[in-house]
Amino acid sequence: MDIVMTAAADSATGVIPPVPVDSPVITNTFFFPDVDPVQVSERVRLGHVVTDERMRAAIKSAMAEVNAELYLYREQQIRDGHKRLADVPAEVLDGESVKCFHYLSAVCAMTTAVIFERYRSYDSSAKGDKKAEALEVSVDDQWRDMRWHLSRLQGQARGMVSQL
Repeated sequence: MDIVMTAAADSATGVIPPVPVDSPVITNTFFFPDVDPVQVSERVRLGHVVTDERMRAAIKSAMAEVNAELYLYREQQIRDGHKRLADVPAEVLDGESVKCFHYLSAVCAMTTAVIFERYRSYDSSAKGDKKAEALEVSVDDQWRDMRWHLSRLQGQARGMVSQL
C-alpha cells in the first residue's frame, strides 16, 4: 500500500518539514570545523517548522558556546602543534575524526537545546504547558548530551556528579 500526500505538509499535522538544501556552510574559527546547516538539520530533525534564519542563528549560537567551552583545550592543542581540530590525533570512524564527530554532535545538541528553549515559551495554553514540561526534559537531555560530547572530545570521562 502506498501513501500519497496531496496537501502541503505543515507543522499542525506534525509532519517533519523538508531540510533546506541551499543553506550555505557556516564558517567557523580557524581551529574548529565549519558547520553545514543541512547536515545539522538532518541530524536534529525537529518535528516543527524552524525557519532557515532561526536555524542558522541557533547553530551559530551553539558553535559560539561550544567553541567557548573548548577554548582552553584549543589553546593546548595549538601549543602541541595542531593547527586544526582535525589534526589532533584521534581514531577515525567512517572516514571522520572522532574528535570532529564529537564537535558536531555537541553543536547539534546545543542547537536543539537553543531552539527548544525558545519554542517552549510560545504557547501559554494548558496544552502548551504540557508541551513545555516535555521540552524541559528534552532541553536538559540536550545540555547533558552536549557536555558528554565535549568531555569525550577532550578525552575525559562523561560522568556527571550532582548533589542530593
